[in-house]
Amino acid sequence: MKPTFQLPRRGFLAVLATAIALATGCKPSGESGGGAAGTGTIKIGEFASLTGTEAAFGQSSHKGTQLAIEEINQSGGLLGRKLEHLTEDNRSTAGESATIVKKFISREKVVAVLGEVASGRSLEAGPICQAAGIPMVSPSSTNPKVTEIGDHVFRVCFIDPFQGKLLADFAKRTLKARKVAILSDVSAPYSVGLADFFRQRFIAEGGEVVVEQKYASKDKDFRAQLTAIKAAAPDAIFVPGYYTEAGLIVAQARQLGLAVPLFGGDGWEAPELIQIAGEALQGTYYSTHYSPEAKSTEVRSFVKAFQARFNGETPDAMAALGYDSAMVLADAIKRAGSTDGSKVRDALAATKDFPCVTGKTTLDASRNATKAAVIITVKDGKFSYLETVEP
Repeated sequence: MKPTFQLPRRGFLAVLATAIALATGCKPSGESGGGAAGTGTIKIGEFASLTGTEAAFGQSSHKGTQLAIEEINQSGGLLGRKLEHLTEDNRSTAGESATIVKKFISREKVVAVLGEVASGRSLEAGPICQAAGIPMVSPSSTNPKVTEIGDHVFRVCFIDPFQGKLLADFAKRTLKARKVAILSDVSAPYSVGLADFFRQRFIAEGGEVVVEQKYASKDKDFRAQLTAIKAAAPDAIFVPGYYTEAGLIVAQARQLGLAVPLFGGDGWEAPELIQIAGEALQGTYYSTHYSPEAKSTEVRSFVKAFQARFNGETPDAMAALGYDSAMVLADAIKRAGSTDGSKVRDALAATKDFPCVTGKTTLDASRNATKAAVIITVKDGKFSYLETVEP
């Protein structure tokens, strides 16, 4: 029912902000972390899937973030203060991200939050950051709904409407596929969204989706779905899932005699994909955000620094995006001259042509990054760059 009186809009918003602050146990955003004259460290919270089914994503992104923050501190920090990097593991489990971010804000008094790779977990945390006036920057959540949460939520990666379109065009242009099967994860917003955008574009361009099959995260046996797909005789199979299941799907598809190309999105991006599927990955492809084989100054410098820091390990796209998310945030804090949430938010929104490892980054009016994608294939047991697709 309606109240018997109404506050003026400005007064209502002020009351609402105070109520949120009291409910979460945090300071209003104008007091968060202090300004340029603040003392102590500047606390940045990172939530990531360091264990569990998507641990390869979280560990890789975390390493990139860690490297960026170490480099910033080695260069003197920000606003005359060092960054303090707080990291919590959500164990790839639903519900954990919200708990972690609430703690970051109410107890640790972070000035900003970095995370997550998976769109579903960013969708958990985003509303909490938005309500508290704390900027959140996702390295690689591609579902459009993430930044639709509100004006404090940003990302440094491309989004699934672009990724779905480029994969549909790739299937027709490069794979010469006229009939495609889709095998998607109904439990993952990332997979459902990417499948939708791919389907729309592929059909609009004259292609046919001959069969669609579903599975759920953590499933191990996909033979029933793949048998139904084989009966439909597609030219290629689109699997918009995460590497854990994608690797098993590829291996089982080959065991069933499915020799057609299989392809997916950036959810395939992990060294574990090769460990799971091995030689079965010949003739597979996926889209992602960068290639360590690129010749740009930013990529060469990043790869060199990453390998020196992490025992020769070659950084993948999740590592590059973790690094970029921290650097974009640091640049915004520097330009804002403050750690105040609203000022950092405004500076993030004004990011334009910032030189990142994954390409020059401009954040649009919806707080999304417009940038190119690359297609990766697997040859002789190794990931290999195939082509770049501009937005």
